[in-house]
Amino acid sequence: MELTKLHRDRAMDAVYEALRQAILNSLLRPGERLHVEDLASKLGVSLTPVRQAIQQLATEGLVEIKPRSGTFVAQLSAQDVEETFDIRCALECLAAEKAVGLVTSDQLRRLRRLLKVLRKAVRTDEDRKEHEQNNLEFHRALIRASGNQRLVEMYEALHAHIKIARIHRADDDWLPRLSEEQAEHEAIVASLEARDAQSLKQALRQHIQRAKEALIRSMRTSAG
Repeated sequence: MELTKLHRDRAMDAVYEALRQAILNSLLRPGERLHVEDLASKLGVSLTPVRQAIQQLATEGLVEIKPRSGTFVAQLSAQDVEETFDIRCALECLAAEKAVGLVTSDQLRRLRRLLKVLRKAVRTDEDRKEHEQNNLEFHRALIRASGNQRLVEMYEALHAHIKIARIHRADDDWLPRLSEEQAEHEAIVASLEARDAQSLKQALRQHIQRAKEALIRSMRTSAG
């Protein structure tokens, strides 16, 4: 028996990426029903790549397929968020252990530059979007410093779930917490520069725990 060459379905890849970005950018909202025919028409493709893409998104937990009810953009409960943040903490602490011995001068400079950008004032919705993107880049830079590509991929998949939860929050006290966030980021980078794994993991746990509690509190307020 011989294996034959497989041809990747590029249409499915394109549809998957388009739908994933639509979910993460709030074009498709948590709980919104997905109609395969409508999506295929809007994207200009046949039904098959849309169905394949939805199955992939369901595997990742971004879409829920409910028998006899339909297909919906996933909604996360407070318990889902708590479990997701616990996994995030484990991943970032593992990355920290690896990064302490591997982080380069260039990577440390990159983190310092991001710290400077994250200290910019946040006044508008656009400022907030930019801040959140830079915050994500900060954590991505830390994860990449571990040198573990599988860990990077797992973190990216996990972040998608966190972003879904943040879509329907109501955190009017977000701005006052920026100073706490900045101090925590400073402690993370200082510990990494000192190559102090224990201090780095403690700083990460404190930072992630505070973020988890704030998001859960915000979600409960929204559900109100």
